[in-house]
Amino acid sequence: MISLVGIGSKREHMTLKAADRIKEADVIIAYHPYLEHIEDLLEGKEVLRRGMGDEMERVELAIEMEKEGKKVAIISSGDPGIYGMANVYFQIIDKYSDLEFEVIPGVTAATYSASALGAPLHDLAIISLSDLLTPLEEIQRKIKYAAIADLVIAFYNPKSKTRTVPFETACDILVENRNPETPVGIVKTEGTDTITHICKLKELKDQDIHMSTTIIVGNSMTYVKKGKMITPRGYKMSAKLPEQTEEFYERFFNGDIQIGQNTDCEYFPCHNNEESCTFCYCPFYPCADGSTGGKWIEDKSVWNCKDCNWVHQNAVVDEILDYVKENIKSMEDFDKKKKELLKLRRATIYKTRDLNFNRNYDLEE
Repeated sequence: MISLVGIGSKREHMTLKAADRIKEADVIIAYHPYLEHIEDLLEGKEVLRRGMGDEMERVELAIEMEKEGKKVAIISSGDPGIYGMANVYFQIIDKYSDLEFEVIPGVTAATYSASALGAPLHDLAIISLSDLLTPLEEIQRKIKYAAIADLVIAFYNPKSKTRTVPFETACDILVENRNPETPVGIVKTEGTDTITHICKLKELKDQDIHMSTTIIVGNSMTYVKKGKMITPRGYKMSAKLPEQTEEFYERFFNGDIQIGQNTDCEYFPCHNNEESCTFCYCPFYPCADGSTGGKWIEDKSVWNCKDCNWVHQNAVVDEILDYVKENIKSMEDFDKKKKELLKLRRATIYKTRDLNFNRNYDLEE
């Protein structure tokens, strides 16, 4: 039996099944730094320590020993199926007959890093920036279209002392295709310590990055609150709307719609001198995520929109006005159709992602 074992990103994250397969193995084959995390499980075993670049040799050696009747564990950090030894093994699976094997999954760097940063993941692309086996043009193409698709992106193997071009070009492509204010999480493991840092996309190229760094680039919805990266799912939250909101929308439903600025209003300007007053009261309230600047008043269960200027920008009004006019006919509709409204909000944030709006970026824990 050959077990392709993922030991995770840190020892405490290794699964019970991974530990069991290592204990049961007669032979352990691994890139030598990985063995530091499992030294206590190696007593009495034949241990074959190998270097970087001999991955195919490790697989061939494992097959040879499996055919001798030995139980073999091939060790990968993280998950063996994500830039790990499973990919190597299955490349030659049809070269031999009667092989017995299994893949033991592990915690990959993307999920490990996400747990240290907060909750930054949503729909996700994992891209290695190593061009040792992959043409640079292919890497650049993947980055460009992942950025355009608004996927959260996790970068593995971002940079070494001699290999800097893929990282630098990745930064350039991202800034061209994503708002430069987008939050980016940087995670390093040094010994037993996990070190995290959050910056803005426009600052990424100047950060201290090396091979063992994992980078998570947020999407158009990602924001930072209490020092944590958050990419919201868009769950519905209900709230009683203020009386002034009902008065505003009763006029709206009757066709009394203020397009653009209302300079006659005693409160104008509420947010800034360039605001649109068409939606004086936001049709998404409470959206309950900070991607456009709103936030909870702690311990009061009140969603505060004071710092959100997004819905008051003309480009946003142009995207949402027709939908609200055609689909929201009463105050009850705001609750009945809240999920559809929140999906409209999400789609509009992407379409207007290059606007300068007050995405939460609160680094204070």
